Amino acid sequence: MTSTKREQGKEVRRKRIVEAVRALIRETGDTGLSMRAIAARADVSLATPYNLFGSKRGVVMAVLEDAREFQEKFSSLKNLSAVERIFKALSITFAYHVQDPEFYRILWASLLDPRGGDAELRTELITPQNSLFWRGLLEESRREGAIAEDIDMDLLQQSLNGRFAAVMLNWIMGGSAVRELEAAACFSYAATLCACATESFRPQIRRRMLDFQSELLALRQAPADA
Repeated sequence: MTSTKREQGKEVRRKRIVEAVRALIRETGDTGLSMRAIAARADVSLATPYNLFGSKRGVVMAVLEDAREFQEKFSSLKNLSAVERIFKALSITFAYHVQDPEFYRILWASLLDPRGGDAELRTELITPQNSLFWRGLLEESRREGAIAEDIDMDLLQQSLNGRFAAVMLNWIMGGSAVRELEAAACFSYAATLCACATESFRPQIRRRMLDFQSELLALRQAPADA
């Protein structure tokens, strides 16, 4: 077997394992899967996931490959203001949720579980790098004159994190449809940013808030299968 064929075979098995994990999570509602269950569902030996990914953490990271794709898409938005890139980052994030809602509903249910949920999954999704990404956008927004100097940035970031968690909790509890997530999160972020904006930027952010409000109300009034 040539080296190319070996690599192609490995890639096929990698994809099979990743799809097995996603399928098991959807079917069982459990993110704490064993490597034995993953291997059985993917129809590979128990050693194969370890050989291809190194550890369960490696498998988790592969399942969450959306994070790498997110960075590639986000990097193309350099010409937008920092505030607009905040909204675009939310848009990219929720596009994945619309594509595979049941998978992400279970992921977020685990993350927001007050009993702790899946600690390994939480570690991979809630990282210092993730926090620094959002903090960087907020700091850039301030440098561009959008956020008032008397606003504490730590408290602002905590407030936005809370807004995001509230939107996700409402969704996993059945209070909203997956198609509403982007508009709901963007409206919540815009409302917070509007309250923290400088006088010169507030009208611009308020207009965006009203745009998201109109979009959200239209989605809620539209038929469920529209």
